[in-house]
Amino acid sequence: MLKRTHNCGQLRLDDAGREVALAGWVRSYRDHGNLVFIDLRDREGLTQLVLNPETQPDVHRLARTVRCEWVIAAKGLVQPRSEGMANPKLPTGQIEVSVRQLEILNVSTTPPFELDNASITSEEVRLANRYIDLRRSEMQQKLRVRHQVTKITRDYFDRLGFWEIETPMLAKSTPEGARDFLVPSRLHQDCFYALPQSPQLFKQILMISGIDKYFQIVRCFRDEDPRADRQAEFTQIDVEMSFVDSDDVIGVHENLVASIWKHVLAVDVTLPIPRLSYARAMADYGIDRPDLRFDMKLRDISDLAKQSTFKVFISTTQDNGVVKGLCAPGGGRYSRSDIEKTLTGFVADYGAKGLVWSKVANADGRLALNGGVAKFFGPELQKQIIKGFRANDGDLLLFVADKEAAANKALAPLRCKLARDLKLYDENSFAFVWVVDFPLFEWNQDEKRYDSLHHPFTSPVEEDMAKLESDPASVRSQAYDIVVNGSEIGGGSIRIHQPHVQRRVFDLLNISKQQAKQRFGFFLKALEYGAPPHGGIAFGLDRLIMLLTGTDNIRDVIAFPKTQSGLCLLTQAPGEVDQKQLDELNLRTQRHSHIVERKTNDQR
Repeated sequence: MLKRTHNCGQLRLDDAGREVALAGWVRSYRDHGNLVFIDLRDREGLTQLVLNPETQPDVHRLARTVRCEWVIAAKGLVQPRSEGMANPKLPTGQIEVSVRQLEILNVSTTPPFELDNASITSEEVRLANRYIDLRRSEMQQKLRVRHQVTKITRDYFDRLGFWEIETPMLAKSTPEGARDFLVPSRLHQDCFYALPQSPQLFKQILMISGIDKYFQIVRCFRDEDPRADRQAEFTQIDVEMSFVDSDDVIGVHENLVASIWKHVLAVDVTLPIPRLSYARAMADYGIDRPDLRFDMKLRDISDLAKQSTFKVFISTTQDNGVVKGLCAPGGGRYSRSDIEKTLTGFVADYGAKGLVWSKVANADGRLALNGGVAKFFGPELQKQIIKGFRANDGDLLLFVADKEAAANKALAPLRCKLARDLKLYDENSFAFVWVVDFPLFEWNQDEKRYDSLHHPFTSPVEEDMAKLESDPASVRSQAYDIVVNGSEIGGGSIRIHQPHVQRRVFDLLNISKQQAKQRFGFFLKALEYGAPPHGGIAFGLDRLIMLLTGTDNIRDVIAFPKTQSGLCLLTQAPGEVDQKQLDELNLRTQRHSHIVERKTNDQR
């Protein structure tokens, strides 16, 4: 085989006259009768080969047999392209290689789809033939960014004295939140391992062990129902630190984020990243991961709405509901039909019972409401509403009347939709924010008990500790999420490090001493041996790469992803196993059970 000297994205005009050897895949083949042109591709780029029958007739003859996606090696001289034939879109577009030797390393059957037409190919076909899909430069660029981010991360933490330590993949099932993936043990019958949903307890034990600073780029597993932006197996940048408070953890990791954005996108992230309380985020944006690339805050106009003559507003406020709304700048361009069909239908998908509207218009030199619910508000109420929203001529006001949680659930996505439709922000910009002061608990209405908003090892805010038993709903946690463009890319907290506090939290979560010992006994025992104050964070690497590469499909940034239903179309996993394997594990599936039962009956 010809020894490769350069990659296909490396050669430039300065290399003219140099003898080189390239290897790769045939992207395209053009036979002009006399000259043959081959675009040769590897992961670094594309180089044009030219084969002349007058100088190398045997090589030219061989080249005419080549087809797309064949693997070849070529040796020849770098030369400038003919005048007017340069390709400014390619880094190698000013040169070509005049081939003297050609070797066919392997042939290829016709691919199931053309790489240049992948955008019109179904995702199922692409995933089933991932080895073809990953040859595309767009896909390889995403994996390149993923590699860059992991390298930047490792180098960053190494400079700060962190140790990268692996935690077990086979662990004890501690069901909290999502379902565990269970792995049966052959040596210990009727017992199961669980694949980790996160290394949470192990990394806290590392802090108790005196490791001080830990990080890991780790695979995690959650047996969740299908979601477009999640995978059953995913990757975290996982970190834990000792003798720290929230400010310490936040400071270290916003500098990591700034370093990643600078190296990968040449974007300067302004530090410190602003912080926003959970309560303010929910009040102003209806969601704890707000997109701050545009303003458009939600406003609660319940006090004004109850003074109107609109029955829906009056009855909602009397029933302890709220009337919240937003002002869409320039939204007056929406027609009544657009509002009532498109926008109302949109919020209905999020559970809204309806969407109320009015436009802002200049009437005789003053701003007033026009259309929709305008007739239910007197001039003074209209003036106060317009002032509260800081509305201008041509704006659109939209309202939802419901319980506050339901109103937020509908208005938060509507806010983002309107901003996209009205082009209120630069799609290439990034707006970062830390959301802090989350509630420690959330009320589970179905089970009539409190759940952890994050996880049961999150520490309460010190000044709220006295309210743990008397007013649990008001207790804030020392938790923090980092959000960019409406997407949470990381979250963490200061942990509980004192056993008596951990017991109080378990009591409020209705986790009995027996349940706590069964689920977390090994960790609670470790906690008795002098745990330092500690805290950490985990970044979703897959989601991070999505933002950096501008894709909204999480499967694009994972080399071998699963479908939304958890299938690997490439390997056809999950798959059945034979009876011998099940017998070794002392397992029986329903299918095998039916077979055994049928055979037994037949024998009778």
